Amino acid sequence: MKGTCALIVMAKAPIAGYAKTRLIPALGATGAAALAERLLEHALQQALAAALGPVTLCAAPDATHPVFQRLAQADGVALTAQGEGDLGQRMHRAFVAALQPPIDRALMIGTDAPGLDAEMMRRAAAALASNDAVFVPALDGGYALVGLRRPSSVLFEAVAWSTPEVMAQTRARLAAAGLRAVELPPLADIDEPADLVHLPAGWTA
Repeated sequence: MKGTCALIVMAKAPIAGYAKTRLIPALGATGAAALAERLLEHALQQALAAALGPVTLCAAPDATHPVFQRLAQADGVALTAQGEGDLGQRMHRAFVAALQPPIDRALMIGTDAPGLDAEMMRRAAAALASNDAVFVPALDGGYALVGLRRPSSVLFEAVAWSTPEVMAQTRARLAAAGLRAVELPPLADIDEPADLVHLPAGWTA
């Protein structure tokens, strides 16, 4: 089924004071934005290395930032804007756009989990052969990856985003909707100063 799984990278522009704001106390606004850029580059590299199918860089607040424009020059990368609405609305809209024939599966990742590599993305895509959804939970209670075989707005409506309840709420939604889901091993997000210990060896802020 190679080539039938789309991969969506949801990303904020690496602008000081806009990206990774919870890291500003440790890194400063400029340092937090620089780390956001490195995390974005890493996530996109892994998405391309997974070689699952088309890769879309879904950008916020829009697609005009020079870093987005530069990264979109890579072969196999499409650049789109996330558009209006809360995070759940933007995520659902991106899945609807991606899950068009001949695409029969789609994975969505953020840029906060550097441990999310190409091999785990391939495992997630394979899990969708026998499941409606796949997740890589985050240690903070959210998730670093969600994959679907068809759009499901119920998974993204009225979720308490950026809280420890996200994955628990999502599990309840999955059960209520009768969707079969599988979870891969959890990973660390880089959101708070204490999370910086989870950066790959050799990375500097």
